[in-house]
This record gives sequence, C-alpha cells and structure tokens, in this order.
Amino acid sequence: MEKFRTVEEWEQTLGEHIRTLRLQRNIDQRELAAQAGVALNSVKRLESGRPVTTTTLISVLRVVNRTDWIESLSPTVSINPLQMSSTKAPRQKIFKERKHTERKG
Repeated sequence: MEKFRTVEEWEQTLGEHIRTLRLQRNIDQRELAAQAGVALNSVKRLESGRPVTTTTLISVLRVVNRTDWIESLSPTVSINPLQMSSTKAPRQKIFKERKHTERKG
C-alpha cells in the first residue's frame, strides 16, 4: 500500500516530472517560460517543487503537451445506474369524484 504523500511531496514530484518533460523536449527554462507566457521565476519555482498558481501550471502543461494531467483531475460526471434504480417518480394524487348524497332533514 502506498503511503500518503504530503502536499510538499506532491509539489516536488510534479516539479521533477515537468523538469524531465522539459529536458526531453530539449528546451531550457527561459524558453519554456516564454512559450508558456509565464515568468522565468515561476518555471523555476514549479520545477523546484515550490507552490505556483494554477494558471502557471496549466500554461506550462500546455507547452509540454500534458494537459491530459488536468483532464484526469476532473473526470466526466456520469449517472450511476444503481442510483437510477433507486430514484422513483414522485407519487401523484388521484382525485376521485365524490358522490354527493342528499340529506334528509
């Protein structure tokens, strides 16, 4: 069973992956920053595992062609077939005409 990672560990891992992708594409941090439209310091922070904005992260992921990482964070919402069977239409009242009887009196 995998141990639970801290936020800092996830940031570090993500930064390492992005650095590896950048190096595989043979571009330096300055070029990545320019292509992503973010500051060079933002790329440095991201790759070193320090916090960055989601805008910076998404911009960099676009450049390294890994927007699928974002897609995997928000899967398509679908209806569970088991939930469908338990939802019933609301009951409707049936109105019957009342028989009126005449009162004697």
